[in-house]
Amino acid sequence: MFVLLSPAKKLQLDPAPRSISSTEPYFTQDSIELAERAKGLDVGDLKALMNLSDNLATLNVERFASWSPDHSEGTPAVLTFAGDVYQGLDAHQLSEADLRWAQDHVGILSGLYGLLRPLDRIHPYRLEMGTSLHTDRGRNLYAFWGDKIARRIHEIATSHPEPTVLNLASQEYFRAVDQNALDLPVITPVFQDVSKGKARTISFYAKQARGALARWIVEHRITRPIEVREAVVMDYRYDEQASTETRWVYRRPKPPPKK
Repeated sequence: MFVLLSPAKKLQLDPAPRSISSTEPYFTQDSIELAERAKGLDVGDLKALMNLSDNLATLNVERFASWSPDHSEGTPAVLTFAGDVYQGLDAHQLSEADLRWAQDHVGILSGLYGLLRPLDRIHPYRLEMGTSLHTDRGRNLYAFWGDKIARRIHEIATSHPEPTVLNLASQEYFRAVDQNALDLPVITPVFQDVSKGKARTISFYAKQARGALARWIVEHRITRPIEVREAVVMDYRYDEQASTETRWVYRRPKPPPKK
């Protein structure tokens, strides 16, 4: 079983130092091509392309200007991303053995890097998968990546005892995984809060729960999809009646409002 996550817009630029060794991303040459294309954009271009504020557009122009194909000074992806999913995952508190296991069982989809292992070194960037960045391969990043991401996932997952993809990524990112090239069963967990008899997904909590479920899988060394039904994360429990073969629903009573 291979677990997929989305990246995060929010970055931790000074990750806590870890003695664990890190790795080079799979698709460095493709990332170089995208970064060079992005370096040709000015603040106005990036602002319009990704609907950014002036400050964020300026920041990311500077990031692309300083982006280097040399990742020896980069930081591990799983320790750099810092959004809601990564709060749930809390990778900084995982042991070295946990991170080593995750390296072979967890992947992070990325607009710039395609597919990252948790310990792949990256530089700060922002390039969402849904971005309509024109390249020689097409009018957006989905066209740029084509079936390359899916073929690599297939290669990794089929080396595992039960070749299945557990999709904890967002729709925007999972769309970059060509289903024909993937040619594997896909299970998508869904997290819902129940209030007054009605169940709905609350984005903030669902994102944290995706990360928490990934952490549970890593800590328990889960390799069989059926075992994921046993997980209880953030009080979410598998609901068999609400689930289908490929869409596994986890529910809990509605939590108190965020402070």
